[in-house]
Amino acid sequence: MERSITWFFLVYCCCCCCCCLASLSTDQSALLALKACITSDPQNMISTNWSTTTPVCNWVGVTCAARHLRVAVLNISYFGLAGTIPPELGNLSFLVDLQLTNNSFSGTLPVELARLRRLKLVSFGYNNFKGEIPSWFGSLPKLATIHLSGNQFTGSIPPAIFNISTLQVINMSKNKLSGSIPRAIRNLTMLKDLYLSYNNFEEFPTDIGTFDQLEILDLQFNSLKGHVPLSVFNMSSLITLSLSRNSLGGNLPDNICQHLPFIQGLYFDENQFDGALPSQLWQCKWLLVLLLFRNNFSGTIPRNIGNLTHLQDLALSDNKLTGTIPDEIGYLQNLKLEKASKSFDIECEMLSNVRHRNLIKIISSCNQSQFKALVLDYMPNGSLERLLYYEEYCSLNILERLNIMIDVASALEYLHHGYSVPIVHCDLKPSNILLDDDMVAHVADFGITKLLGGGDSMTETMTLATVGYMAPEYGMEGIVSRRGDVYSFGIVLMESFTKKKPTDEMFVGEMSLKRWVADSLLSDAIVRVVDANLLGKEEDHDFLNKRDCLSSIMRLALDCSAESANERISMQDAAITLHKIKNNFLKNIAAV
Repeated sequence: MERSITWFFLVYCCCCCCCCLASLSTDQSALLALKACITSDPQNMISTNWSTTTPVCNWVGVTCAARHLRVAVLNISYFGLAGTIPPELGNLSFLVDLQLTNNSFSGTLPVELARLRRLKLVSFGYNNFKGEIPSWFGSLPKLATIHLSGNQFTGSIPPAIFNISTLQVINMSKNKLSGSIPRAIRNLTMLKDLYLSYNNFEEFPTDIGTFDQLEILDLQFNSLKGHVPLSVFNMSSLITLSLSRNSLGGNLPDNICQHLPFIQGLYFDENQFDGALPSQLWQCKWLLVLLLFRNNFSGTIPRNIGNLTHLQDLALSDNKLTGTIPDEIGYLQNLKLEKASKSFDIECEMLSNVRHRNLIKIISSCNQSQFKALVLDYMPNGSLERLLYYEEYCSLNILERLNIMIDVASALEYLHHGYSVPIVHCDLKPSNILLDDDMVAHVADFGITKLLGGGDSMTETMTLATVGYMAPEYGMEGIVSRRGDVYSFGIVLMESFTKKKPTDEMFVGEMSLKRWVADSLLSDAIVRVVDANLLGKEEDHDFLNKRDCLSSIMRLALDCSAESANERISMQDAAITLHKIKNNFLKNIAAV
């Protein structure tokens, strides 16, 4: 009897092992099919590692579940891969997490992926997928996060997606989606984050519904028209409501803050809202950001705006507001006004003493206890940030961007080496670079400028510049030197030709704008990172000239933004190098 039981368990265990091995073999075949569809692997992440001589569970990017030894996670994000997705990937039946973010996969998504019914997270962001978003996503009953931003998806959002009751995060920003936001979206009662920005949506459903758990609603940079449905202002969990850069109009309700008790960011700028400013804004006690500029608001600024004690950013310009600026604005000690007086005096002193064609000129100033303002030369072409990211302006070619950055380099070279005392700007970024009628760049905003004692002297400060642009030694130790400006210049140089902010959502973990650009140069894949509007087609007669020019620019940007301050080049050398790059570019154009 005991012998029979022993044999039974031996046979059972053998069967289980054979079953597991057979199943793992299925997973291996699915991954090898993916490997076969990869046409470019510049970092050799897949080509040298995914081999039948090593166990599947040890392959890079692959994680197996401990209990059943099946592939549970496939994360090959940031590998720089190009290719297509094979239907065999749908055989990874135990897959829970599928991430392909920031590669160059293209084509459409195969319907066989609908078999991955255990999936909880799908991240296909920042690739080149196209076509309509597949309706089979609605067949994934456990899906909590769907991230498709930064692709070429067109059409509308398939209604089937709104049948997934478990969805908590939807990110479909930066595609070419259009039409109306579907009514069925109100079915997603668990939804927390909804990102649909940078698309072509034209219409809100009038009965979009109330989401009890929604915290982020981002619909900026679309083509939304008409009034904002009142139900939007009844989503009591909202922390951020971003409707910037649409064609929305009408009045804003007076009681916004009463219904949005936790709101921290209200982004209504660049629309067609009119009427008076909401009279009960003071009830938004946690509000940090209030952007209402470039609308048609009229009337006066409510005095109770001074009760927004946490407010850090307030923008009301380019409206039809009248009357005086209320003294109560002076109570906003957090609207970055704490050191405003000192900063204002510094900026006045700087701008009144420096003279350079690429520095902003001061015309007049107002320096009162409760109100301070500089009257500067009007720059009709706005900021470099606006030129880069607003659709009607984002047609800057290589030469135009080069000229802008040469202007900026010239301004910084003057501040660092051409004035009696070296000046460090400390906060260079695209929003501080303004363009005049002739597209000549002028560096502005000297609010946290520092004077140095000469040479390469350093000073310490508690003032922080903008995250993403500040040099490491500035952010960590408060050390200011001319090399810190050089670092910021390098980041702005990269941003100007990639059209990617250093704070873009694609840069997470160890991946940064610098790392992204550096990897592309190592793998000779600069075409993947630069703004797609700059290169044209490979068969174009000037394609190679453009590619070589952009590679040189990116190498210079990396030399400027080296991690160690001692390894960065000077602003003088950066300016000379940019001129050489421009001259070579023009010479090669003339030779074609």
